[in-house]
Amino acid sequence: MSRRGLLIILSSPSGAGKSTLAGLLRAWDDTLEFSVSATTRPPREGEQDGKDYFFVSAPEFQNLVSQGEMLEHALVFGNYYGSPKAPVKTAIDAGRDVLFDIDWQGAQQIKNSSLQEHVLSIFILPPSIKELHRRLVSRGQDAPEVIERRMQKSWDEISHWDGYDYVLINADLNTTEERLKTIISAERLRRSQQPDLMDHVRALQTEFGEMT
Repeated sequence: MSRRGLLIILSSPSGAGKSTLAGLLRAWDDTLEFSVSATTRPPREGEQDGKDYFFVSAPEFQNLVSQGEMLEHALVFGNYYGSPKAPVKTAIDAGRDVLFDIDWQGAQQIKNSSLQEHVLSIFILPPSIKELHRRLVSRGQDAPEVIERRMQKSWDEISHWDGYDYVLINADLNTTEERLKTIISAERLRRSQQPDLMDHVRALQTEFGEMT
């Protein structure tokens, strides 16, 4: 029996482990696709159109939004970013899952979109604010002032935890990874994800009628 793909949303404050977990999920199942965003910013050196981003002009982007062809979008530092609906729908209809690494605002837009029945949303919480700060410092990617801004923003992000289907506390990476795999495996069997179920039930009904 065939199945429809899932639109899997992962959200968390910076430092909670979202990107690491997304990478582990891709290693577990290489059929998982990352959603490729569209943006109005110019490509950076080495970036490829259609692989890293879909690079479009501002009028093209705004036209996609007005036509309802963006699942979510936002203005970030003067440039638009968003998730085109068409490639995601194509993947879902073909039974392929699409992974989104986005914030709560993007997640809310997608959950209100025409593809909402295929959405699986998961929020990753840190075990403590102290540990969240330690992780941001230990990864050595940001200056102290950037870390401070991320910490100030973290509570706003955490406050939206109750808008998600599942919430996991990432105290141990291996445990959280296994729980994510369990959730995805179960959600793939959700009734709405199995378009052939009705035909199968009708076939059983016909077979039963022929025997009575």
